[in-house]
Amino acid sequence: MRRAHIGAVSVAAGMALYGGAACAQQRPNDLGKYEFEVNCAVCHGADGKGNGLMTNLLRKSLPDLTLLAKKNQGVVPTDRLYEVIEGIGVPSHGSREMPIWGREYRLEDGERYLEGRGSYDAQALVRARILLLIDYISRIQVR
Repeated sequence: MRRAHIGAVSVAAGMALYGGAACAQQRPNDLGKYEFEVNCAVCHGADGKGNGLMTNLLRKSLPDLTLLAKKNQGVVPTDRLYEVIEGIGVPSHGSREMPIWGREYRLEDGERYLEGRGSYDAQALVRARILLLIDYISRIQVR
């Protein structure tokens, strides 16, 4: 997926996710970073280097997410990232019933994020949240 396309989808996702008038809190400026901080940093660390607070409870060491492109001939493996975040074939993340982030990015559960936020396509919203994460991870890559 091209970076420009991910950016456009990210903006659309942000508008859908955080644009509702019901959201009285301060909106984050970087929605991809916000998604990462809320759902990934506890294990992967705030810097994405695999040094989060939960690492001592994990059976396997975590990859340094800032080196994904470097280990893949300079290209961020977006398709694989999408699969990992969505939970397809990732035994290290546990079952979809109970990895640390539970069912946050499961397409079938997108409806619960729409309560009080207007009328949106639930599966599209979950996909957009995943793309926000992929966009953020691509921006923290070591060049």
